[in-house]
Amino acid sequence: MKVLTAKGGEITISDELRAIVALLDDGRLMVSKSHVFNPHVRGFMGRLTHLKREYSVCQCDLAVIAGFYENSVTSESHSNMQVTAMQLFDRAVEARASDIHIRVSSRTRTQILFRIHNDLTFIEEHTFDFGDQLCTTIFQAMADVSDATFEKMSRQDARISEKGKIPANLDGIRIATSPQVDGYIVVLRLLYNDAAKDLDLGRLGFDPIQSAAVENLKKKPTGVVLIGGPTGSGKSTTLQRILSSIIASCHGRKHVITVEDPPEYPIVGAVQTPVTNMESEEDRSREYQKAIKAAMRLDPDIIMLSEIRDNPTGRLAIQAAMTGHQVWTTVHANNALAIIDRLVDLGVSQPLITDPTIVAGLVCQRLVKQLCPHCRRPLTEHIHEFEPRTQERFMRVLNVDTVFVRGEGCAHCKNSGTLGRTVVAEVIVTDDRLMSYLRANDRMAAQEYITKELGVISMLEHAIQKINEGLVDPLQAEEVVGPLAEITTEPERLALVA
Repeated sequence: MKVLTAKGGEITISDELRAIVALLDDGRLMVSKSHVFNPHVRGFMGRLTHLKREYSVCQCDLAVIAGFYENSVTSESHSNMQVTAMQLFDRAVEARASDIHIRVSSRTRTQILFRIHNDLTFIEEHTFDFGDQLCTTIFQAMADVSDATFEKMSRQDARISEKGKIPANLDGIRIATSPQVDGYIVVLRLLYNDAAKDLDLGRLGFDPIQSAAVENLKKKPTGVVLIGGPTGSGKSTTLQRILSSIIASCHGRKHVITVEDPPEYPIVGAVQTPVTNMESEEDRSREYQKAIKAAMRLDPDIIMLSEIRDNPTGRLAIQAAMTGHQVWTTVHANNALAIIDRLVDLGVSQPLITDPTIVAGLVCQRLVKQLCPHCRRPLTEHIHEFEPRTQERFMRVLNVDTVFVRGEGCAHCKNSGTLGRTVVAEVIVTDDRLMSYLRANDRMAAQEYITKELGVISMLEHAIQKINEGLVDPLQAEEVVGPLAEITTEPERLALVA
């Protein structure tokens, strides 16, 4: 509601008169019921009549009039700050940032950072009040799935999906907030809409053998496929691409339903069901479980769960697979076999999760930076710049002649030395023999079997493959998958300890 008599508004009045009247853009003249016959109010009415402006008098309390002006100021402030927020979103998209961090601190002011190719980059600094107003506007005036108010000292989640409020390159922006010692932090996850344009897993970085294994899993009518990895490892993108390809290939003959907390990428052809904000984690978990049970009653062929986070959701995922559904979901785990350990830690029955008819596949992935092809440098010309033990490690496992390292940057990569990220992964299609090793807790035999018999490429091997192809810097790969070679000599061990 626009207040025409607000400061800077269409009709100018004194501060004294503004305390007792407010003219709204719908023609209502709000007048304090204690001041209806006030000569200044009567004079203002005469002025409106002279201006041939129609109005109707509505008597109210002084607090109501003050509220109209306060909301008007807030609305104007939100409007101006929305423009600032959208400009910030545009800058983040242009930099291909995955997240925007807004740290609002009464001690160190407001800092804005972008996460670009997994690295946090400082962008700019503002006052506390600027950051506070920006975050309040984003949460209360721009988000469409959120709590009613922005509670700065609470942990809250929200989402912006209205197309007029986000850049064209995005499907939405996911918002998470948390208090900190001297303020709070707001993290905005940018959900790009180009993930569904190409359904080929190879474009994400999967090896042809891994892509073929996923195709095998897609053809299984029942069973759970679990995709593991840390936060920000691309699990949701992989899941969206897999489900979108299933829907495209079956031409609508399969009913795909998702349960997401919160929804991220749109999956055309799927029924996506969100879990809304709850007051506590217990309520949230309970609502998530209710949504999964409801999805199982909606005659699905395929169910996607955004995450297995606790024992009840793990049991429900297994139950869905046992009742004849294909289930796709994610879990936090360090490698493919560790997904089973993670479910055991959550209290899910080991005999069930080591049954290949129930757990059909295990996928684990990370994201590593890709070298800019325009400014990358041959390792052979720069190997002398590395420490002797690093050189030894590289020589032991890499084809040094084909390896490149990060360059100083150029116009193509905006002086970063890298262009995007690529997946390193491992994909396992389970069988009776593998699961028998896992039931017996014989991890060594299970690892040897998937490597020698099933031909599974580990994440480390996948990373080395990409390094040898000149796509990835070896040191940057080690930041993600660990050392490329084990330390085996005593001098190396002593040097590491020193």
